[in-house]
Amino acid sequence: MKPLHWYAIALACTCSCGAQAEGSDSISGQVKFQFDSYHRNADGPLAASNALQAGTVAGPINGTKLETELHASGHGLTGIVTLQQQHPHGNATDSNAWVNELYASHDGGAWQLSLGKKIVAWDVGYGFRPNDMVQQEERRALVSSTALGRPMLLAEHFNADTAWSFVWVNPTASTQAIGAQEPALAARLYQRQGSVDWYGFARAGTRTGASVGSALAWVANDSLELHSSLRFLKRVDTKTFNSGNAVLATSNPWQPGSQENVSQLLIGGTWTNESQLSLLAEAWWDGSAPPDSQWLDWAQRNRQLAALTPLAPAAAVAGNLAWQAESLGMANNLRSRNLFMRLSWQHDAWQPALDVLYTPADQGRAVTASLTWQGDRLQVQGGLRVYGGPIGAVMAQLPSQSVAYAGLTWSF
Repeated sequence: MKPLHWYAIALACTCSCGAQAEGSDSISGQVKFQFDSYHRNADGPLAASNALQAGTVAGPINGTKLETELHASGHGLTGIVTLQQQHPHGNATDSNAWVNELYASHDGGAWQLSLGKKIVAWDVGYGFRPNDMVQQEERRALVSSTALGRPMLLAEHFNADTAWSFVWVNPTASTQAIGAQEPALAARLYQRQGSVDWYGFARAGTRTGASVGSALAWVANDSLELHSSLRFLKRVDTKTFNSGNAVLATSNPWQPGSQENVSQLLIGGTWTNESQLSLLAEAWWDGSAPPDSQWLDWAQRNRQLAALTPLAPAAAVAGNLAWQAESLGMANNLRSRNLFMRLSWQHDAWQPALDVLYTPADQGRAVTASLTWQGDRLQVQGGLRVYGGPIGAVMAQLPSQSVAYAGLTWSF
């Protein structure tokens, strides 16, 4: 049976349960239309690759997207299903469907049990979440969307000030699966002490081994909130470069590898005044990001490949430049040290926002401006993200120099 048929069956079963449940909110959803417009970067390894041999790597393509998201719950079952039609300009429309969540739950008083595909997001940060041990979701997406849940068995215990969570995530996945698909056991402890929320985290992955972390969120007063997060990891999945002594590799030199004894730290806070003007500031260190020495070697290799342009076959140089671009997506953060600020204002139905991600090591930056209008059922939003910095900055080497978007969401 085709995967689309399985999704349709899951949707029908979920909605059927929701229709029989008590309450008027057992079935809901939203329809979202979005348009994205990319301005391709003239710099960077992908641009150099396509300049040598057009079409070596497909760049970002402008396009429209229509998504219908259905939510249903009842009789201990909860489900979210997304149906998507995507039309890249100049290409055929692509239709997809997937299950975001579909799980059974049991209310045992202080104990809550869940089995199935579920979204479980942990930690306190905004721009980066070191202790997001289960969901491992992408942060700072241009447009917020419902995450894709993970298969799991979840047990939670609650009382007035304390909560325990125990997760067996991806129980049926291969022990060699990487990233968010890796089978693992994870636990979280939450403790409230007055105006401070304390968190403790632990995880044991089949491949990456143990990691532990902690976090806190402190509401200092009506205007100020402070938070921090810390994690130590025995091992993380990454990619290592190995081309031997040859400048021109005959196969992809970036191969799966690992990094040992990694630390991650985030500190931040939010200030909000009576007029709902809000300023968020965060700084973080991500030891799983490629180190500065690796980026220096990467830049040197880009220059070596460019120097080979008149001497070697164009296809070989273009292919190696395209492989260089794999470094741009190998970790959650491009650089280890990051500074982030977001200024937003909630005024009636309107929310303008401006945020900046800055990497001190190379002065790279990503600047995002957005505007959202929220009605009872209708939401309209749009914005622009621009990547830049000095010519040597990693963010100045990304495939897109900027991306603009506009979206319309109707909830039902």
